[in-house]
Amino acid sequence: MRDPAARGRTDTASLVVAARPDAVYRAFADPDALMAWLPPEGMTGRVLDYDFREGGRYRIELTYHEAAPSGGGKTTGRTDVSTGRFLSLEPGKRIVQSVEFESSEASFAGEMVMRWSFESLPAATRITITAENVPPGISQADHDAGLRSSLENLARYLA
Repeated sequence: MRDPAARGRTDTASLVVAARPDAVYRAFADPDALMAWLPPEGMTGRVLDYDFREGGRYRIELTYHEAAPSGGGKTTGRTDVSTGRFLSLEPGKRIVQSVEFESSEASFAGEMVMRWSFESLPAATRITITAENVPPGISQADHDAGLRSSLENLARYLA
């Protein structure tokens, strides 16, 4: 078993959006919808494989419009390719997925687990992302900005 002290950090972000939890969940279920909001500011995305079911696998590519910050993307100079699987799907409540980056850099290695929870509020939903075991090659400032950007994109998409 891996030493817990060797695990990466945990990052979180949260935003209240003017949509019901089932609408938020549907924005994940359709790969075209996902690519309309998931890529953070300055990036575009495409789905390479997407099997949205518990145990299903996915592979996505995010591409920077310009040069990537800090000299490069995780996979190539301008791209981040990630693969993973859906560990748990609870419609309208939460999505738990594994994420691994395709990279030759050891600082991006390892399995990150992302938990998206949807809390029903009057006429809105609080979406909380918890990313566990974040690879050390991802700076906390960059990750926080990316998570916030994706949540803001999702709010606009659902409006």
